[in-house]
Amino acid sequence: MAKVCVNNLFISLDGFAAGEFVTFDQPIGDAQALFSYFDGRVIEGVHQINDAVTADRALFAMWGQGIGAEIMGRKKFGPQTGPWPSDGWRGWWGDEPPFKTPCFVLTHHPRAPMNFDNGTSFHFIDAAPEAALEMATVAANGRNIRIGGGPSTVKQFLAAGLIDFMHLVIVPVTLGRGVSLWDGLEGLEKDFTVESVTTASGLTHQLWNRRVEGSSE
Repeated sequence: MAKVCVNNLFISLDGFAAGEFVTFDQPIGDAQALFSYFDGRVIEGVHQINDAVTADRALFAMWGQGIGAEIMGRKKFGPQTGPWPSDGWRGWWGDEPPFKTPCFVLTHHPRAPMNFDNGTSFHFIDAAPEAALEMATVAANGRNIRIGGGPSTVKQFLAAGLIDFMHLVIVPVTLGRGVSLWDGLEGLEKDFTVESVTTASGLTHQLWNRRVEGSSE
């Protein structure tokens, strides 16, 4: 059965998963320290590099496994606000976005889709989490749907009870400010089993699996 997943969401020790302001120069605001440990070369599998297969790299590689569509917030696509400007912006990733699936961008300003040669497409929709998930489920064609962030979008889907699995990466840094993943989600852990793995790098990987009614887990 297809699952709704969050993969490789990086969080500081004090619970922030993005900076306060997104700009062209700072795609996640002033929170770049969150990605100082991330090896993006392995998101399509550890076979992409000749370096050692570490626990971190193996877990990062779950990002693309079994994914048929992604839902993301507008700020993950770009820093613009309000009506879309005619600036030719096609996302942070240039002509080869890493997704290779349909991606649904949540925005109050829908626009025509964008299509890329590698199979990535961006669809700009004004929809609540449930409606967005229905669209993404059809596009995923039986595969998993990734809630790609940022943290505000993930929080919406968590609050709606729509996420089945999360891979969170706790980074040994404190930010002091930013966008918190946890505000307003008190007691969320009761709905999940949580397994933690700390690696030699200092990262702690948390695997959150939604509890199944009647399960002993």
